[in-house]
Amino acid sequence: MSKDATGMTIDELASRTGMTVRNIRAHQSRGLLPPPDVRGRTGYYRDGHAARIELIRELQADGLNLEAIRRMLDNVGDSSAEVLDFTRALRAPFEDEEPEIVDAKELVGPWNQGGEADRALTKRAVRLGIMRPLGDDRWEILSPRLMAAGAELADLGIPAEKALDIVEKIRRNSQSVARSFVELFLETVWEPFDQAGRPEADWPKVRDALERLRPLASESVVSVFQITMTEATENALGRTVQRRPGGSSRSRRSRG
Repeated sequence: MSKDATGMTIDELASRTGMTVRNIRAHQSRGLLPPPDVRGRTGYYRDGHAARIELIRELQADGLNLEAIRRMLDNVGDSSAEVLDFTRALRAPFEDEEPEIVDAKELVGPWNQGGEADRALTKRAVRLGIMRPLGDDRWEILSPRLMAAGAELADLGIPAEKALDIVEKIRRNSQSVARSFVELFLETVWEPFDQAGRPEADWPKVRDALERLRPLASESVVSVFQITMTEATENALGRTVQRRPGGSSRSRRSRG
């Protein structure tokens, strides 16, 4: 017989979750945990209780207070394990790029000025979400690929300020694209699920749809960008190549 079938005592639940018996009881009194099954004079807890404790812990780590968590859990019912998996998928990085932690002297290209971080550039990069300070001259590079691209642009003679201008424009446009995909998910997946009463059996389907949306969104954006970049390059450089060096196509035609 499985442990979930027989249930866990509160001491066993505390041992499994790393939580004190006192805090488990406090969660129950706040309405965060459903009551155990009582047999005789002993309460028995199931895997769903452990999953809910784990969910509460992760939501607290995200900055939610216990009252906000309680209100959210009131709408969850017995689906704590599925909600936990869904919230993990929701908070997971959109791509597989791993952040890097470096010292100031390890920053590359324009970000490093004589072994120290360029304050003006790093302050702007922090605002744009490229990196963040950890203290003691250590930095977390949230997108090493983007940071490396900045260094490559610097090698091409493009000032870091100009590169950050481009990042800022891309970020603004990306917000609009991201909203489009989120609205698509909400309209076609979440709203029908929500209107059906969020049936427990459908949580995995919703989570799977979210996870499949990630690569689809990225691939779609890259594909469309490649098309528009080709068109923009051909149009802009095509006109430029037709001009005489130092002149314009209009002045050339007027001389003709």
